[in-house]
Amino acid sequence: MKFYVKKPTLDVSASVNPMGELRGFPVCPGMFDVNGATALPVGVNFTLHTHGGTSCELLLYHRGEPEPYAVLPFPEAYKIGDVYSMIVFGLNIEDFEYAYRVDGPWEPAKGLRFDRRNVLLDPYARAVTGQEIWGLKQEKDYRARVVRDVFNWGDMPQSKREMSDLVIYELHVRGFTNHPSSGVRNPGTFAGLKEKIPYLKDLGINAVELMPIFEFDETMNAREFHGHQLLECWGYNTVGFFAPNASYTAAEEYNHEGTELKELIKELHDNGIEVILDVVFNHTAEGNDMGSSFSFKGLDNNIYYMLTPDGNYYNFSGCGNTLNCNHPIVHQLILECLHYWTVSYRVDGFRFDLASILGRNVDGSPMNNPPLLKSLACDPVLANVKLIAEAWDAGGMYQVGSFPANGRWAEWNGRYRDKVRGFLKGENWESWAAAWSIAGSGDLYGGYYQDGNGNYAGYNSCVNFLTCHDGFTLYDLYAYNDKHNWENGWDNTDGSSDNHSWNCGAEGETDDPEVRRLRFRMIRNACAVLMCSRGTPMFLAGDEFGNTQRGNNNCYCQDNEISWLDWSLLEKNQELYEFFRFLIHYRHRHVIIRKKLPDALCGLEPIHTHDVQAEITDLPPDARTFSVSFAGYDAARGEDDLVFVSVNTYWEDVRITLPALPVSMGWYLSVNTYGDGEGRYCYPEGQETRIDYDFVLRPRSVAVFTGRRITM
Repeated sequence: MKFYVKKPTLDVSASVNPMGELRGFPVCPGMFDVNGATALPVGVNFTLHTHGGTSCELLLYHRGEPEPYAVLPFPEAYKIGDVYSMIVFGLNIEDFEYAYRVDGPWEPAKGLRFDRRNVLLDPYARAVTGQEIWGLKQEKDYRARVVRDVFNWGDMPQSKREMSDLVIYELHVRGFTNHPSSGVRNPGTFAGLKEKIPYLKDLGINAVELMPIFEFDETMNAREFHGHQLLECWGYNTVGFFAPNASYTAAEEYNHEGTELKELIKELHDNGIEVILDVVFNHTAEGNDMGSSFSFKGLDNNIYYMLTPDGNYYNFSGCGNTLNCNHPIVHQLILECLHYWTVSYRVDGFRFDLASILGRNVDGSPMNNPPLLKSLACDPVLANVKLIAEAWDAGGMYQVGSFPANGRWAEWNGRYRDKVRGFLKGENWESWAAAWSIAGSGDLYGGYYQDGNGNYAGYNSCVNFLTCHDGFTLYDLYAYNDKHNWENGWDNTDGSSDNHSWNCGAEGETDDPEVRRLRFRMIRNACAVLMCSRGTPMFLAGDEFGNTQRGNNNCYCQDNEISWLDWSLLEKNQELYEFFRFLIHYRHRHVIIRKKLPDALCGLEPIHTHDVQAEITDLPPDARTFSVSFAGYDAARGEDDLVFVSVNTYWEDVRITLPALPVSMGWYLSVNTYGDGEGRYCYPEGQETRIDYDFVLRPRSVAVFTGRRITM
């Protein structure tokens, strides 16, 4: 079912009339406080601002034509302050594309890079032309098209789900369905992802985190290597912040405002799945002084970018330039951008790439109270939107556990990834940090203690993950000791070398049954620990059925079978998928894993770590085996909610004891990653084995126990 309805537009036909003529076009001063290009019943309003520019021209092109059919200089009377605005009457938005040229001083040492020859893309463009065919390099300049919003969201309410109640599934729109095995009608598109919603719902995740979908040019650094074309397929070099990537649509959407993406979001919402966008406000695709000048550089280079005293680009992003996020102009653009995606696309949250940059001053120094971060945290439109920070940057700033305004912001918990990975691998010196991480990283995020507003903010501030787009897949984490990024063309120097990975006895693919059994047990261990950790779990798409990237831990340029999900593995590794599915649903059923509840009636403390003997709650510094318990009273179910998670990274059996419970209650084995010898690793309620007092944890395994009333 499609949701098309013409929304009411501003009727200026009676109140606005042409006041002049400009090169054959009737024009008048425009709406100076409405950025971008806006369709009106009588024509189109164009608004652009530049502080250092001395003049501005509007360029109009017939669709796809190389040269403009009209060049309209903004009259000086059509300027207020630094803002140029003009209504051009009689334009049909289906007939043209547009861009700008801005004149001004060329003084690079002062950060001024105006050049009247450069064709500039509108920073507020709602759609970018020439990007519709993936991998096809366009020879013309970036241009925009004017769009109308014809989508009707109906009375769909905004989600009020807490962060800690989410299970986040990170995916790349193209890579998710582009492999021939995906079986979708529209591979590599928003429509293709929509076809997979029944799969996502069955898996049990309730949030997707989409890698960048803002307009980007995957061909900007295209190159050949060993006969393969390498493209910037991840999308972290943004071209247009207000435009969805045109090549992600299955059908041409020339003047409709992201209809296919909106249909996808609405269908996800209708199935209880939230949408989080990975956004990149730390740099742009314009690069450094050697890069192109297609938008911000030609408008106000010294405002939009952080520059050294001699006019060079600070590079805290590792990509050539750094956006000057706390300048009021850039601050305003970011805020308007987030408002736009929240209101027009009903997005539920944003994950900010290299978010520590958002807290840097114009000279790159860290700010004590960054105005942008405070503004986003307090903004009324964004009040119910999830804000998630990747709390570090490429300039060495690392703020995990200390990101500014963290009472409102959540963080990717990089320490969780590193310490839990290390401990599961067998690095026993990480036991204390791993136990604290599973228990909710209370030393970083305040644990179950209330903040000043009575909210348990700590659990909503912590996003736990072991894998993401940046690094090994979960399968590769236990199939490779070292990265294998040779196909990227950088002599295997790119990507992280600090992975806490282990190949389980053979590097790469192997037919050795013992190695394969161990690998899949390690994957199950990681899944069980992640889903039974306090905080918000996130995992990479395909981990649930053993997807591999052949040891490549930096697939940013691999638009091929290295990075595409191989859906044939779903059938091959169906057992692994069912294990993930069980643990996700187990987490949903047990509120106590996700957040603090009133004290348990049975007397167990809310949260604790345990040595092999449950009554010993202090861990030895070199522990190879420990447990974490969660306990509370679930009023909705009218009973205690008790979960006991035991992790053994030792290569031999370890006998553990479980906490004592009242005589009317007992512990039941819900998960055993070692298995029972009959291919069973998890046990639904009613099929569990009751554990009286002690249990033997098999080598390198995880067990999860549920405490409840004894059933006869």
